Amino acid sequence: MIKKFHCLTLAAFLTLTAAPEATAKDWATYEGKGHLANGKRIVLLSGDEEYRSEEGLPMLAKILAARYGFNCTVLFAINPKDGAIDPNLQTNIPGMEALDSADLCVMLLRFRELPDEQMRHFVDYVNAGKPVIGLRTSTHAFAYSRNKQSPFANYDWQSKTWPGGFGQQVLGETWINHHGDHGHQSTRGIISPEFKSHPLLRGVTDIWGPTDVYGVTHLPATTQVLVRGQVLTGMNPTDAPLDGPKNNPMMPLVWIRNYEGSGGKTNQILTTTMGAATDLQSAGLRRLVVNACLWQTGLGKKIPAHANVDYVGEYHPSPFGFGKFKTGVKPADLE
Repeated sequence: MIKKFHCLTLAAFLTLTAAPEATAKDWATYEGKGHLANGKRIVLLSGDEEYRSEEGLPMLAKILAARYGFNCTVLFAINPKDGAIDPNLQTNIPGMEALDSADLCVMLLRFRELPDEQMRHFVDYVNAGKPVIGLRTSTHAFAYSRNKQSPFANYDWQSKTWPGGFGQQVLGETWINHHGDHGHQSTRGIISPEFKSHPLLRGVTDIWGPTDVYGVTHLPATTQVLVRGQVLTGMNPTDAPLDGPKNNPMMPLVWIRNYEGSGGKTNQILTTTMGAATDLQSAGLRRLVVNACLWQTGLGKKIPAHANVDYVGEYHPSPFGFGKFKTGVKPADLE
């Protein structure tokens, strides 16, 4: 009986720490056109059950490649049984080694628990002091419930040894709550007056999205809050702001900070609690993200007065919600 128990435990451990073999069919690539980015590489990590990052991030990658010359790779949660994108599968994102040569990581992850050999590339990227853009649920990107002995278990959003894990320590916040009424109260972005001339906000005049404002309570004092989230009474951009304490004060919505890791390297961080595929229909939000990609890859002086963020091709994102992803889609279908 004891022998059987040890065999099952070992099998379970190997399942959690060994990733399925990856192939080029497991991710989407978009080659840069033009010379502005000079071949700089952006890796975009999608993997959330609710906010359709598997739709929003490829759309952003197409803009970044076609209009700004970045070479972009979008990684997905892949079901190894059929090679299709499966956001509900929390334990497999093939191609994480692309981060080894990346200049920037843009991420929208939620409660992922990747095999150690995949996760190691992400941890090495962070430890190298490279820049990160975290969207929406990236504040709670990782949750370790299966392999708590992993050397990366402290990235868990509820970590006690590294309080708040990756979200709180690196991005500046972990998951707190829905500050707005989820699915009933949308978000208007209000630019902080003291940062209205910041390069990241160049050309950004309007930000609205159907997702709600998140609670944010842990930001370090050195954080710069560029945009605050105004809770609206309904799900339309023309709805009035909600009266009362929910908007007094307004929660941080977009912020930047520097994360100084234990290895002495400093990461340049931009976080926004917006970023669902439907949020990214806001040209203002897309422009802010594109500006950030230029800024964080050393091209801040080249941020245009009004960056072109028009879609490359059509974009009709699915509404946010659990179980609403398009089944059977493979990365090659999105290129």
